[in-house]
Amino acid sequence: MQGGLVDRLARHDRLVEVGVGNRFEVVRALAARGRTVTATDIHERPTPDGVRFVRDDVTDPEPAVYRDADAVYALNCPPELQRPAHDIARRVGVSFLFTTLGGDPAVVPATPTTLPDGRTLFDAADRSARSGRGGAAAGPAGRGESP
Repeated sequence: MQGGLVDRLARHDRLVEVGVGNRFEVVRALAARGRTVTATDIHERPTPDGVRFVRDDVTDPEPAVYRDADAVYALNCPPELQRPAHDIARRVGVSFLFTTLGGDPAVVPATPTTLPDGRTLFDAADRSARSGRGGAAAGPAGRGESP
């Protein structure tokens, strides 16, 4: 069921999932493919072997959690968390990929892709400038940071 999504996310070597909740299928599959995965949530969560967990609130994020990632992603991301997740991804210069729940819209500029299972994966990478790290904007330090 998650194959197309995992295939797309696995194009990145180091990923951070925002708001993992109790859904571990994707982080587990990414770790099994040898990807470095950090799962975040506002509540402590036990995560599968090979997945690092960090308690973090994307509305007031700790940049160090995201700094070494190639991509930030969120599954079933509600509209109110899309902008903060997009902002931290841009701040560290990486792609932000996300799915929405049901009929929720994408509220950040993003390119939609229909996955094999019919879900839509949105790619909110900053298209104005690209770095070699996940395709997002790069600032002076190569990570989208302000001078």
